[in-house]
Amino acid sequence: MKKSKALLSGLCALTLASTIGLAGCAQDNANQDLQQSANNEQQNTQEPNASEPAEEVVLQVFAANSLTKAMADAQALYTEQHPNVKFGDTQYEASGTLNEMLGAGQYADILITASKGTMDTAEEKGYVDAATRSTMFTNQLVIVTKQGGPLVGKDITLDQIAAGDYTLSVGDENVPAGNYAAQSLSTVGAYTEPDGKTGKDASGKGGEWSATLLPKITFGAKVGDVCKYAETGDVDIAMVYTSDVYRMGGVQICSIVPDDTHKAIVYPGAVTAQSENAQAAADFLEWCMTDEDCAKIWQEWGFDIAA
Repeated sequence: MKKSKALLSGLCALTLASTIGLAGCAQDNANQDLQQSANNEQQNTQEPNASEPAEEVVLQVFAANSLTKAMADAQALYTEQHPNVKFGDTQYEASGTLNEMLGAGQYADILITASKGTMDTAEEKGYVDAATRSTMFTNQLVIVTKQGGPLVGKDITLDQIAAGDYTLSVGDENVPAGNYAAQSLSTVGAYTEPDGKTGKDASGKGGEWSATLLPKITFGAKVGDVCKYAETGDVDIAMVYTSDVYRMGGVQICSIVPDDTHKAIVYPGAVTAQSENAQAAADFLEWCMTDEDCAKIWQEWGFDIAA
């Protein structure tokens, strides 16, 4: 009888110990689960899900008229590589007109002009963030004529233009290509600035055309318009950019205007001071100058990446 009681007591003690052990294990497992849950929650807070799409951004670009075709291709490639970035209705105008639009309160994230002078003006007036400014592309000034026309193959010189041998189209003072043309023609006496400066030292603005050449000139409000006048045969020749020959078609180059007769043709770009997407805008400008596939687009349309 005593042995039975002892055996029963032992069994009870063993059962109690097992129960306590199991309870302890259960508690440990519960604590581990709570800790793991807390760790997961902390990790999710610190590291957002990489699969979540980035917030969509729409960039508004103001660009020089001569960039029309190249910029459209570049934007399409950028959106393909960066699906969260889209582009609004890009405005292509003469660089001076773009500045006027910004001055009138129109919104843009990015400004790209076709001359250093027009970007200088934008910076002075506070339209752009000067810290984001960089020279993006270069171009050449050329003399063109109607494709297949009678002047194809002729090496037309500035002296011949100054002598009034041909009817001519150039951009007006709001068009950088027109300023470069005026600078070049000032070296042969066809254009005179008030301060008498010529060539690279001239601005190509505020001067007078010679009595010989002025009746021969048709002015264009955009460099694309200037190119069209030559394409249609309305004028014998036009002074435009190399890139215009690629994007417009219908014209052929007669000669390249000597680089030492005008300021360097550069395209500065900058993020506007009013941009609400400044980082995205800066990223796009950087990509335009560094992406290998984008570089092929600029070259295809007659531009060179600035060194």
